[in-house]
Amino acid sequence: MEMTSMSLKRGCLAVEDNDRVAPQEETKKRKVADCCLTNSRDGLGDDSLHGSEEEPGPPGAESAEKDEKNSCAQVQDEEEEEDSLSETGEEEEPESFADMMKHGLTELDVGITKFVSPHEGFSGILKERYSDFVVHEIGKDGQISHLDDLSVPVDEEEPSEDALTVLTAEDRQQLEELQLFRNKETSVAIEVIEDTKEKRTIIHQAIKSLFPGLETKTEDREGRKHIVAYHAAGKKALAKVRAAADPRKHSWPKSRGSYCHFVLYKENKDTMDAINVLSKYLRVKPNIFSYMGTKDKRAITVQEIAVLKISAQRLAHLNKCLMNFKLGNFSYQKNPLKLGELQGNHFTVVLRNITGTNEQVQQAMQSLKETGFINYYGMQRFGTTAVPTYQVGRAILQNSWTEVMDLILKPRSGAEKGYLVKCREEWAKTKDPASALKKLPVKRCVEGQLLRGLSKYGMKNIVSAFGIIPRNNRLMYIHSYQSYVWNTMVSKRIEDYGLKPVPGDLVLKGATATYIEEEDVNNYSIHDVVMPLPGFDVIYPKHKNPEHSCAFFGTLGFRTLPLSTPCLTHGMLSLFSISLLDSC
Repeated sequence: MEMTSMSLKRGCLAVEDNDRVAPQEETKKRKVADCCLTNSRDGLGDDSLHGSEEEPGPPGAESAEKDEKNSCAQVQDEEEEEDSLSETGEEEEPESFADMMKHGLTELDVGITKFVSPHEGFSGILKERYSDFVVHEIGKDGQISHLDDLSVPVDEEEPSEDALTVLTAEDRQQLEELQLFRNKETSVAIEVIEDTKEKRTIIHQAIKSLFPGLETKTEDREGRKHIVAYHAAGKKALAKVRAAADPRKHSWPKSRGSYCHFVLYKENKDTMDAINVLSKYLRVKPNIFSYMGTKDKRAITVQEIAVLKISAQRLAHLNKCLMNFKLGNFSYQKNPLKLGELQGNHFTVVLRNITGTNEQVQQAMQSLKETGFINYYGMQRFGTTAVPTYQVGRAILQNSWTEVMDLILKPRSGAEKGYLVKCREEWAKTKDPASALKKLPVKRCVEGQLLRGLSKYGMKNIVSAFGIIPRNNRLMYIHSYQSYVWNTMVSKRIEDYGLKPVPGDLVLKGATATYIEEEDVNNYSIHDVVMPLPGFDVIYPKHKNPEHSCAFFGTLGFRTLPLSTPCLTHGMLSLFSISLLDSC
């Protein structure tokens, strides 16, 4: 059974599992990929999104393409095992994903207690395969993100014709070998015969245009100017220029926006892991990337990403190296992206192993089409183990840092990789961060980053250790707690007042939330009612029993929060979403 629906009210912040791909799903995976990447006039053709497929190359350049693929493999081999892009080397899990999720959370655990219909319903398995869950981001302009253009945009300051002829055949051969990693730890120096700024600029532009994997800088050698090209992935070459000014800052065209926006297609990897991979291959820090929402790991997702002063050429070059990733639809913009700017996500969902009669299924589908559903934050927001992420968020807000450390690192049941289980067991046994860290081949995960921080700053400085975790990951815990409070308050509101608007409910008039007055109740339906996310400068409903809200926020831990807490976002979310199912 296949369903398609759309949420127009909020995005999805996902904390997903670390599960393997079912080997038999390759056929399904290809079908979904065909839907996600459409052909375009720029020659996409049958270009596959899967790393196992051949990448199209320039005419007559097959051997160079093979060398480049081999060079990409070399880079991957040189890196730690942690960020391997192929899932084939991971250990087999003894349980299926569905079996592991039996140890995780239930709806009751995350504040979901009320539903729109009394029918019996049916059960099924969601995301048995990661290709069963396809997500397309809906941007702030209401457009659904699609990856349908792999071309690099023409820049107003593209190199002139002189730039394409300024390099000699010998220069080009040396630069090509450098780009293909044959001499990855060396550099190529080109003497500037006519030493003028214009001449140097032309050589810089020529190298970066013809060899996008290279960086350049100007050096003075024995009184003569040289343009030095080096590979961004060369460790020694990179170390040599770290003390110098960042060459990208000098070469970035003034007429071009500072941020390169692109659409990222990814399979079976969450957004933050994907950013770590991209930053590793570009040799930059992950914090120069921005995005509007974190997408699930166990899914095929398409979303917009922005990165500071990295050219579309360099990003497009990664398509030849990365598996289960594709980057395209490049554009230069003045501003980055911000969490929460999206309107929502468009989902294509497959349910498997349905248990229930045809009548039960039809009742549920009919209710979904006619009534919609309560707009709860879904289970993926709270993690896939017995320790929900909202508990970490609550501990952060209460400044209980020992509890934060314990919640993130302690053993738990649920969907986890074997190495994480071993790491947690080692931590429980020794409380030694260095010893537990040795059990982790994947050190860029939250657990690895926290353990690295504890090793660096010591067990008495947990706040600094926690600060090593990227900001978006830290915010994830806060957002998870907000979501838990929202779910719980909505369940309480439905329990008290049912599925109809009542005086004191909030509705939106334009972008402003206003109260429903007694005389206006009949002018609204339950689909108009909104509920605020808890935070600063927030208007709350004022029902007949306002103490309910105060008591609830107290038991949830919000009595410790000042109204000016800057880490809590605020907004109004609809209680209901209308399903856009055309058929069941």
